[in-house]
Amino acid sequence: MIIDAFVLRALAAGLMVALAAGPLGCFVIWRRMAYFSDATAHAAILGVALALGFELSLFAGTLLSALAMALVVSALAGRGWALDTTLGVLAHSALAVGLVAVSFLQGVRIDLNAFLFGDILTVRGSDLWTMALGTALVTGLMLWRWEGLLTATISEDLARSLGLNPARERLILTLALALVVAVALKVVGALLIGALLIIPAAAARVFARTPEAMALGAVALAALAVLLGLGASLQFDTPAGPSIVSAASGLFALSLGLGALRR
Repeated sequence: MIIDAFVLRALAAGLMVALAAGPLGCFVIWRRMAYFSDATAHAAILGVALALGFELSLFAGTLLSALAMALVVSALAGRGWALDTTLGVLAHSALAVGLVAVSFLQGVRIDLNAFLFGDILTVRGSDLWTMALGTALVTGLMLWRWEGLLTATISEDLARSLGLNPARERLILTLALALVVAVALKVVGALLIGALLIIPAAAARVFARTPEAMALGAVALAALAVLLGLGASLQFDTPAGPSIVSAASGLFALSLGLGALRR
């Protein structure tokens, strides 16, 4: 069977996102950063508007806006602001302002659904190179700082006693999260990036006995969700991004059932 080139590109893009999102999603769960990841992802739409308005690359605009959002949230949380309220205000504001800003762009045709829910089947060869760079940076950060990130997640006091800087580890997680948002925007869209971070990691946690096993399991389940979702999208002509997240949700439900049977 001959597989079309656009399907192979879509598959490669999805697998790269799975590789980047799996380990990071574990830290999102361990640190209870689900709403933080959503706020960062919603800022991507504002980044799209800025990129189109100032003729920047979409990857650069998305990365800068996501990083700015993550840094602002971190700074406000550090000053004692109620984190859930701060995230709610900033996430919805960034999304709304981004959508309004896009409507003011003149002479630019844009499919908002592609940025909100992903359009993995339109990934081009140049997109793959950019995504590969982002994935390599995220993976490199995770491998380089794994022990430090894990220690700071377990206990910041323990991290300090070992000579680590918890603030630096949080900054590294912030940068990695912004990179994943920029990489995953084309695959699952701004509204579903958080789901692809959280669901595979949550499913892997049911069976994992070590942090490393959970991270590897999250990568494997995210990759399987990409394969199943992309296959369902091609077979039933459904939106690719939501299909991938739906497949991840099905795997999560299956993991809960298997976990209950094992217990």
